[in-house]
Amino acid sequence: MGGSPVLVPYAAYLRVYEPLAAFPEPERTHWYRYAAAGRARTAQDELRQSLADLVPVPPVAVPVHESRDAFVAVVGGVTHICPWRTRLRGWLALEEAGRLLPEPVLDAMLPPVVRRQAEADREAWLERNPDARPWIKSATWHVPVRWFALVGDDEREYEPAGAGESKEPLLRYRTPMVQARRRVARALRVLKDALEEGPLIDGLIDVGRWLEEFHPRSLVELDYGGLVHVMGQDRLAADHSAADVAEGLAALREGDSAAAGAAYERLTERWRAVRELQFAS
Repeated sequence: MGGSPVLVPYAAYLRVYEPLAAFPEPERTHWYRYAAAGRARTAQDELRQSLADLVPVPPVAVPVHESRDAFVAVVGGVTHICPWRTRLRGWLALEEAGRLLPEPVLDAMLPPVVRRQAEADREAWLERNPDARPWIKSATWHVPVRWFALVGDDEREYEPAGAGESKEPLLRYRTPMVQARRRVARALRVLKDALEEGPLIDGLIDVGRWLEEFHPRSLVELDYGGLVHVMGQDRLAADHSAADVAEGLAALREGDSAAAGAAYERLTERWRAVRELQFAS
């Protein structure tokens, strides 16, 4: 897996890293040994594997076996684990593709027989794992606005290409779970007081419910992932989207709709420009 120089597009990620103590045995021992072995895995490694599964004929819509890989973060001397759970996320992605793509396009990508088998496998798996949830959410060609409500500008970590341990650029935020949950609750209060029900509120409610599934001493990470390879250094250095969201929420709280509108406009223009890059040749 690791070591390939090929970069594959272009997703951002919201991840939860749980402390080792949150995992039951024997999984806890597996992750302890995994972390102790110093295995470095990146989002690019995971994407390369998922794309490789689409090459065979017929394609592998969802991995046959669950991944035993994870992202590892050691913060304050505590080891935190974010399991890939690629099989579960593959089923969720397949479900989303069924909603977003026209059926002829979906049939060309994944024949109906492949999708039917994947759905049957999922139903059988869910009977054995009724409480399963992913540790990772992803979005292509943008970072959803609601994700920025979980983090603060002072938690922003930016490294241009070649500056850190990796040669690749990095832009991410990490925050304690308790802080992320507080921010979601505060943002929802402001939005419900100022706006009508809509996708932004619904999306933030969904994220808040997802966060409640995890250990309270977890870490939440918003990672620009593959977007750093398309946005360019100047755009990354100038990107303070979490600050724009915080400014907009503060303005709404104070009843200043003009300032809230200005912050939202900066945010939407920035991410509209990024989305448009997917159509560049």
